[in-house]
Amino acid sequence: MHLLPFHRRPLAISCFLGLLFGASFAQAATPQRHAFLAGQHAKNGIACAECHGKTRPVKVDDSEDGVNLSCVRCHGTLKEVGAKAQGHVNPHVSHLGDIHCTACHSGHQGSRVYCANCHGFELKIPFPSTSLATAQAAPKPPRPEALRQRERADVVVIGSGAAGMVAALTAHDAGAKVVVLEKQPITGGNSMLAAGGMNAAATRFQAKKGIQDSVELMVKDTLTGGKNLNEPALVKILAEQSAASVDYLTELGADLSDVGRMGGASVDRTHRPQGGKAVGAHIVDVLRANAAKRKLDVRVNSRAVRLLENRQGRITGVLVQGRHRGFYRIDAKAVVLAAGGFSANPDRVAHYQPAFRGMTSSNQPGATGDGLDLGATAGGVLKDMEQIQIHPSIAAGSRILITEAVRGNGAILVNRDGKRFVNEITTRDAASKATLAQPGQSAFMVFDEGVRQSLKQIDGYFHLELVKEGATPEALAAAIQVPPQALKDTIERYNQAVAAKADAEFKRPDLPRALATPKFYAIEVKPGVHYTMGGLKISPRTEVMAKDGQPIPGFFAAGEVTGGVHGANRLGGNSISETITFGRIAGAEAAAAARASAKP
Repeated sequence: MHLLPFHRRPLAISCFLGLLFGASFAQAATPQRHAFLAGQHAKNGIACAECHGKTRPVKVDDSEDGVNLSCVRCHGTLKEVGAKAQGHVNPHVSHLGDIHCTACHSGHQGSRVYCANCHGFELKIPFPSTSLATAQAAPKPPRPEALRQRERADVVVIGSGAAGMVAALTAHDAGAKVVVLEKQPITGGNSMLAAGGMNAAATRFQAKKGIQDSVELMVKDTLTGGKNLNEPALVKILAEQSAASVDYLTELGADLSDVGRMGGASVDRTHRPQGGKAVGAHIVDVLRANAAKRKLDVRVNSRAVRLLENRQGRITGVLVQGRHRGFYRIDAKAVVLAAGGFSANPDRVAHYQPAFRGMTSSNQPGATGDGLDLGATAGGVLKDMEQIQIHPSIAAGSRILITEAVRGNGAILVNRDGKRFVNEITTRDAASKATLAQPGQSAFMVFDEGVRQSLKQIDGYFHLELVKEGATPEALAAAIQVPPQALKDTIERYNQAVAAKADAEFKRPDLPRALATPKFYAIEVKPGVHYTMGGLKISPRTEVMAKDGQPIPGFFAAGEVTGGVHGANRLGGNSISETITFGRIAGAEAAAAARASAKP
C-alpha cells in the first residue's frame, strides 16, 4: 500500500483542520481515533498546542522536523526510548540510526511500523503494526500553478542512500548549492541494510594485515563473478578508485579497519568496522553526520516526479511532490539520480524474471524502481534489466538478510539431511542455485560460539529470535530436526578440512576456523531477491547515456539505479564500493557541469 499525498486523503482533512484551528478536535478525535497519536494525546489531556505551539495556522514541512522535536521533547530520542526496551524486541532499538519519530508515528494518520516493512515478526506496540510501504503513490498530473512554485539549486540529488549522499557531499564540498530529495520518511535507502562490508584493493588496512591484493585481481574477480557481462571500463574504475574510497570514508569518520572475505573474492578485501558491525548502517550514520555538519539541504517525504529539460534536451531540474507541500519545481544546473534498484517491486522483478515471482526480498520498501522510470522517460537507455540477483541467505519466514560475513567467518550450510552441499563462499548465484535444489528449497547456516564472537552482527539475529542452538552438534540437530549423527559427522569432516587447510569435498578456498566451541547454532535460510544489476547505462564519468550513444547534458547517475558495473552477478562487498566510488565521481561531475553552465 502507498501513502497518498495529504491533499488526497479526505478522511484526514477534518482532523487536520481541527488540529489547526481549534481545541474541539481533541474532544471529537478521542472517541473515534484512539489509534492515532493525536487521539491518544487528547485522551491523556495533552492539548494540540503542546506539540504545535499556540500560533495558528501551523505549518508542517515535508521533513516534519518541528513535529519530531516535539516528540523528542516529551519522550526522548530514539536511542533513549530504545534503552528502555530491556532486551526484548522493540522497534526503538534501531539499526537504522537515529531516525525521526515521524518515520513511524503521526498525529494525523494511522501510525505505521517502518520496521514491519522488512521484519516478519509481530511487534507489541501501542499502535497498529500494519506494514505500509511509505513511498507515495504515482501522482496525478500537477496543476499548472504547481509549476509556479520554483526554487533554484546548482545540483539536485535524487536518493539518499550511500551513492546519493556521497554525491551530495562531494558536490557541496566543490562549492555547489545542493538539494537532496528522498521519497521515504528516512534517509539511507538500501545502503543502511548493507551487512557484509566494502570491497577495496591494495588498501592501507590490507597492508597492515599483510594481505597481498591488487587492482588487477579485483578486476579479474569482479569480471569472473559477473560472467564477463560487466562493462570493463566501469569495473576498472571500481577497482582503481576503491582504496581512495575507503580513505574518503575514513576521513569522514568511518571505521573500515577490519578486513574479511566474501564470496567470489580471491583474497580478503571486504572492509568493515572492527568487531564485524554492519557496514551499511555505520556508513549511513557517518554520511548523515557529515550532511548535518555541512547543513546540507536534505528533504525526506519528497518524491521526484519528473525530470525537467529544455528544448536542447539538457536536464534543467526536477518536479517534486512533497508529502505536505504538494507539487513544486527545483530548477537545477545538474541532476544526479541515485534512487536505487527495484528488488522490492515484485511485479517488476517478475516481468524481467518470471521464475522469481513470489520470492521474498531483502530490500527496504523504497526500492521500487521509480528512479529507472525517471531516467528512461528523460531519454536514458536501460541495460541488463533481466540480471537480478537472489541472495542465498535470507532468514526463512522473513525478509531479514543474514550477512554473507557469517559464512565468510566460518559458518557452513547444511541441508535437511544434515550434510554440506556447496562451497559456502562461492558466488551468490551459485550458492542460491544449490540451495534451491535442496529439500524444502532452504538450508541451515551452522556455526559455533567462535564464529558468533567474531562478528557483532550475529547478536542481532539472537535478538530477533532467528537462531536455534544446542550444547552439542547432536542437540542442535534435534533443534532443527536433522539427523543428529549426520550433522555431527559433517561438522567433524569440516573441522578436519580446516586442520588440513584443504576442503576436498567442495573446494572451499578459505577455512578460517573450526566449528568446535560450544554452543552450536543454526539459522534456517533460503534465497530471496536481493539486488538488480541492470539499470541506466552510464559513461565512466557517470553521465547518463541516450539512445544515440551520447550523454544527456546535465544528467548523472550512480549506484544501483545504473547498469554495467556488476554484469550478470554482483560480488558481495562490491555494492558499497560502487556507491562510494561512483557517488564521488557523480558529485564532482555534477558540480563541474553546474559551474560550466553558469559561465556566460
